Parts: sequence; structure tokens; C-alpha cells
Amino acid sequence: MRGSFKLGKIAGIEIGIHYTWIFAFILFTWIFASSTFPTLYTGWSASTYWIAGGAVSILLFASVLIHELCHSLVAQRRGMKVSSIVLFIFGGVSNIEAEPEKASAEFIMAGAGPASSLVLAGIFYLIALALKTVISSEGPVVAVLNMISWINILLAIFNIIPAFPLDGGRVFRAIIWGATHSLRTATLVAGNVGRVFGWAMILFGVANILQISFFGLQGNFFNGIWYIFIGWFLTSAADSAIREQSLQEHLAGVRVKDVMNRSPECVSPSASVETVVHGSFIQRGLRALPVCSDSGLLGIVTLADVKRLPQDRWANTPIQEIMTRSPLESVNENDDLNGALKSLAQNGLNQIPVMADGHLVGLLSRADVIRYLQTRQELGIKQNPKTT
Repeated sequence: MRGSFKLGKIAGIEIGIHYTWIFAFILFTWIFASSTFPTLYTGWSASTYWIAGGAVSILLFASVLIHELCHSLVAQRRGMKVSSIVLFIFGGVSNIEAEPEKASAEFIMAGAGPASSLVLAGIFYLIALALKTVISSEGPVVAVLNMISWINILLAIFNIIPAFPLDGGRVFRAIIWGATHSLRTATLVAGNVGRVFGWAMILFGVANILQISFFGLQGNFFNGIWYIFIGWFLTSAADSAIREQSLQEHLAGVRVKDVMNRSPECVSPSASVETVVHGSFIQRGLRALPVCSDSGLLGIVTLADVKRLPQDRWANTPIQEIMTRSPLESVNENDDLNGALKSLAQNGLNQIPVMADGHLVGLLSRADVIRYLQTRQELGIKQNPKTT
């Protein structure tokens, strides 16, 4: 996920924090310190409220990390590669590089998250109970442990709602997948349920902003904003899942060599930036060029590389000074196109070199894939090519 920074690795999985997590940490700390704890516990000092609020926020995101780790570790045991886990404002996301091959695998993998939250709730509760017994009173430490125990229960309950892409939605998809033997059907059904639930959350949020009461509970402006954001996130994620499933169907059986640019223009490392900008990027509409010498591929130069260099230096700067150097992310010409697209997305790239036996044989860009899909649609081609 762009805008995130790395914390380290656990079981070979990179752990990162998105910048929105910082906002969420401050927000939750403020809520617990200024509202939740003062309402439940009186007589604490102001600093105690803030320390308790910060402690709950840290434990909350630690719980989310453990929740996501359980998903990821189960996925690894099932042979799926997990590149990273990123914590952000709405929780966490595990970047699993492939969909489960069986409904049973998705069922187990999705269920591991809520199960871990319930286990954590029990652990925090037992620790709080033991401390309360020892000290014979409910101080701030016990209060924090009780709070995070309840929060983990709420996380488990929220995640088992059958709205894709929540864990419950993935369990729901696995059940439909197992019953219909069609991942496409399961994704469409679960995705549309996720859409409905997301829009329901948005409407509920609007009602809260308008101070409309539900079941005797008065609407709250802040809660309304939060419900709207969660609803928007759910609808967007469900839409994305449905689009991705449709794209995978259209590209099933298509290989990189069927779509790539087989004769990409190579530029000399000694060519000036100005020559490449005017001769290739502006006049020919290219956005990236391989940089090659007699020994082979040296790197790649893109519009982004050029933009980092002041324009008054273009004429006297050779391409080799600004290019992204080898080793580069690359794909093989016989690779599945869906896999190549995932490589582009996961690395935030617009194009990727295509290699065969260590030599550059083409360049694959997102624009190439879009043109391929548009041409097939215009020609009315529905059947994918057979793999050989």
C-alpha cells in the first residue's frame, strides 16, 4: 500500500504502517481519554486518562496485527505467498498474492481472523481478572485490559458480518463457492451483499448526522461520519473485488507474450534526458523506455524519473544518471497475464520488462492490457485463447 513505512518482518512477512494509522491512533486515543474512560471511571488524573487511552489504542492495533497475522500464517500453510501486512485507519490488510484455490482453504483462512480476536479477548479478560484478584481493586491497568477485551469481541462480531470483503463475507463466499463450484458466482453474490451492507452503513451514518434516533439511541454527528467512512470503504472494496474477478475471467488463459510490446524502443545510457523527453515521451507518447547497451538491459527510464530532475539540467544530463537501475522487477513472456498485472499493482508500476533467458524480449504496460481488452470488446471476442 502506498504511503506506508516498514516496521520489520514477522515469519517472512513485511509489516508496515500506513500514514492514516497515525491519524487513527490520535483519534482513538482522544476518544478513550476524553470520553470513554472519564465516563466509566471517575477520579483519575488527566494524565492517567491519556495514558490509558494511548495504551488501549496501541493494544487495539496490536490486536489487529495479530488478527491479520493469523490470516496470513494460515495462507502460508496453504501454499499462498503473503508479501506484507499494512495497518491503516480501518484496521489492517494482508497482501496475499493469490486467491485460495479451494473454497475450504478460504473458509479456514477467513475464519482464522475472528477466531484470533475471540482468543485475544479471552486472554486479556483472564489477565485483567487475575490482576484484579491480586490487587483487590480495578485500577487503570485492569480497566485498559477489560476495554481491549471488549474491543476484541466487537472486532470479532463486526468481522463475521457476511459482507464481503469482511471475514464473514469471505466465509459466506467460501460457502457459496463450495455449493456452486463457481468462484465467479460466489464473488458476485458476496460482493453485492457487501455493497448493500456498505450502503446501509452510509445511510445509517447520514441518519446519525441528522440526529435521527434508532431503538431509543440518539444520533451522533461524529459516529455518523465514522459510519459513512466505513460504509464507503466496504462498498469500494466490494466493487473492487467484483471488478477484479471480472478482469481475471477476461484474462484467463492469456499470456504476457500475447499482449506485450514485442519491439520496445531501447535508449542508450549516454543519451541526454532532453533528447528522450522530446523525441520519445512527447512526440511518440511513450511513458517509459528500457535503457540498454551491448551487454543487455541496464535499467528503465520513466516520466517519474524525468520529473525528479530540474528542467534546466535535461540537456546536460545523461539518461543513466536518472534511470531506475537493474535488477528490476520483471516477468517472463510465458507468464500468466493475471500474475503479471498483480506484479505491476503490488510494486506500483505502470510497466514492467519482459525477459527470456536473461534477455529483454518486450515491455508490458497497463496501457497494453487496456488496449487488448478494448480491442477484444470491439471485435466481440468472448472466448479466451487456449494455452499451449
